Amino acid sequence: MVNLTPLCTECKLVAPIWGGSRLAAWLNLPEPRPARIGETWQVFDTNLVTTGPFRGRSLADLAAEHGPALVGTRTAARYGADLPLLAKFIDANERLSIQVHPDDRYAHSREAHTGFHGKTEAWYILEAVPGATVTYGLSRSCTRDEFAAAVARGSVEAMLCQLPVAPGDVIFVPAGTLHAINAGIVLFEIQQKSDLTYRVYDYGRLDAKTGLPRELHLAKALEVSSFDPTPGGKVAPLPLSPGRDLLIACPYFALERWSSNAPMAGATDPGTLEILTVIGGRGELGWPAGSLPLARGDSVVLPATFGDWTITPGLGAFTLLRAYVPDLDTLAAEARRIAGDEQRAAEVVRR
Repeated sequence: MVNLTPLCTECKLVAPIWGGSRLAAWLNLPEPRPARIGETWQVFDTNLVTTGPFRGRSLADLAAEHGPALVGTRTAARYGADLPLLAKFIDANERLSIQVHPDDRYAHSREAHTGFHGKTEAWYILEAVPGATVTYGLSRSCTRDEFAAAVARGSVEAMLCQLPVAPGDVIFVPAGTLHAINAGIVLFEIQQKSDLTYRVYDYGRLDAKTGLPRELHLAKALEVSSFDPTPGGKVAPLPLSPGRDLLIACPYFALERWSSNAPMAGATDPGTLEILTVIGGRGELGWPAGSLPLARGDSVVLPATFGDWTITPGLGAFTLLRAYVPDLDTLAAEARRIAGDEQRAAEVVRR
């Protein structure tokens, strides 16, 4: 069996009309830098590996070849030879459209030709201007027809909740939740592998290429949206051990924050791959056969069979986000044990 090493990939840059200039500097992208970047897809199955013996090959290609050794036995049992996560940074210089994403059932039946899953996601706020908000769910229950009528009248914004956010906040966005990232926010997003976004309302903005209003997808949105308020958008982290916090977990992904100015040690679970993304400082990822320097904005995929790893920070604090496909029962039991409170554990481990 080939010994799979950490996989760094070339990120995909996306430049929607609402993007800004902060990500290019934040990620220290080489000059000349794009004038506008809305998203960087850090880890996605079509991204090409940039280091090691698999340089130039896509993550999808490697997942097809190595199966559970890369994606994990638990992941393979659910998704087959598929890398089921997408990790990205987002810079909302202007507000995003009010939108909604489908769940697996809808995606796998009505959108099967895309190869995408449903889209449950979570946000970790990195930067936010004073007073920044995200649009999150309905403020009251309504019928499908009431909602559609409000969209037609241009009054739908009045039906939606505005959730204040600040750096360090974690927001969980289950499929079916009407939402928007508003202006002045830079965040990290972990989500299911999907680009199925149904725009509900776009404030009358025009497409830069056509000069026409941007396309809406109201018919599909009405089929997948929840018309009841979505509770518990903001999630309080649960400390698992010194320097390690569980930010959110659900059937599709778990997200942790690791932060320390001293060496940290971990190990991959054969059931799942891991995605490590640095959001502060510099350090070195080490393993018995090698090492890899990491800096803010870097993401690396650790294959499920990779085994033990360490992070040695450089000068000052080092912070990374660790994403994986969890054994939810085991993680929930750990959360209950640590929290000592069933309700508190359920807030961070969502069924």
